Amino acid sequence: MQTAEQTELAGIIESLGLAVSPLSDREFPNINDPLPQLGKKLFFSKSLSGDQDVACASCHHPMLGGADGLSLPVGVNAIQPGVMGPGRVDGDNLPDVSRNSPSIFNVALWDTSLFWDSRVESLGKEAGQNGSVSGISTPDSGFGVADTNAGNNLVMAQARFPVTSVEEMKDTTFESGETNNSIRDHLAARIGDYGEGSGELATNEWLTAFQTAFNSSDDVATLITFDNIALALSEYQRSMVFVNSPWQNYLDGDTGALSDDAIEGAILFYTSTDDDGGGCVNCHSGSLLSDGQQHTIGFPQIGPGTGVGNNDDFGRESITGDRDDRYRYRTPSLLNVAVTAPYGHAGAYADLNDVLRHYNNPRNTVDDFFDDNDLCDLPQFENVSGCTSLYPDARQNSFRALNKLDDEQDEGTSLFGNININGNERNQLEAFLNALTDPCIRDRDCMSPWIADEVADNPDDNVLIATDQFGSPL
Repeated sequence: MQTAEQTELAGIIESLGLAVSPLSDREFPNINDPLPQLGKKLFFSKSLSGDQDVACASCHHPMLGGADGLSLPVGVNAIQPGVMGPGRVDGDNLPDVSRNSPSIFNVALWDTSLFWDSRVESLGKEAGQNGSVSGISTPDSGFGVADTNAGNNLVMAQARFPVTSVEEMKDTTFESGETNNSIRDHLAARIGDYGEGSGELATNEWLTAFQTAFNSSDDVATLITFDNIALALSEYQRSMVFVNSPWQNYLDGDTGALSDDAIEGAILFYTSTDDDGGGCVNCHSGSLLSDGQQHTIGFPQIGPGTGVGNNDDFGRESITGDRDDRYRYRTPSLLNVAVTAPYGHAGAYADLNDVLRHYNNPRNTVDDFFDDNDLCDLPQFENVSGCTSLYPDARQNSFRALNKLDDEQDEGTSLFGNININGNERNQLEAFLNALTDPCIRDRDCMSPWIADEVADNPDDNVLIATDQFGSPL
């Protein structure tokens, strides 16, 4: 017999049409297929970085929720390139990348855009297609213009850009001043051991790996192109579909899959603020638990910023040029959110309770963040000398974002409703958010197909075998 809360939640599930698998009407690569296997080798190879000291997996590791466990990534020039999470630092102990690493888990479920500012964006946003139908705009083509080199889907388009970032993978010395395509061509030549990349890798067995993956006997210059590298990287990432959570089990009919608190939290999540709920579904909708759009929510602005002055980050405005888009960021998916801390575009909030407090009272929560020097309590900054003096404009920048949020709420254009939930309700919401986690991603054995092996996945003796700061393997 159902409890009153189960009956209420059943009504919500029916009215919103939630009992749908995120996998419906989609096709995904299998990690055991040849092309994703090649993608795994490439994803963990430091040879795709300018100075061969960082891999894609350095910021997106399967055992760190598909991210890196840091507020802000440390890309190139890490003192210990194999260390991930807290303890990964460069020479000045300060991160140079301006935004938190998004999880690559379930990236095949995105149909709108990728990156915090949606700079890789499907022009048609067709449901269930991962950007494969209409054109995709990228930083190479410009906002709203289809990039003819974007590739098959959003993930393949995205895979073309970290290698061109000075802070993330390229560094300052490799292909200095050259175009993005020149950088990519050089990396492909390095992997293929031809042209300008000839001899850059002391060990190079990539041709065999590519020929196996593509079932081809083509020569290196034909087969090992950056387009094919991006395709393999995307197929590896698109195979990382982890949606078998207690919440999904509940939607599939297992009414024992959720705790009482999680059920109450789900009701709060899907109930509007007008009816004393959290109104979370306003932005965190659909099976991905994201509307794929950009919103102003006023999280603390910390870190080096994006070059607009005073360590600020204008968010979506930097892509569209529209002043109304300042401080707007793409709604993250909440699938597996419990394992992707810290939170926010700059990773300012250490845990989910901090995030929920923000939504309860953004201005007071941000005020407390700076009054209490919470930046210096984040693992990445707690041992940094002079931490309290870092980013002196961060408070002012953060309150500019909050002022923008206030304006949007006054104008009625914000989906961020004013909520008033108590501590017990926050705990219930957190219980629901924890129930969005697929247990596989906490299990090293379950995740092993997506983690490179030091022998089998090492065509160039340059594979990243990551450890934590104490030397334990991830």
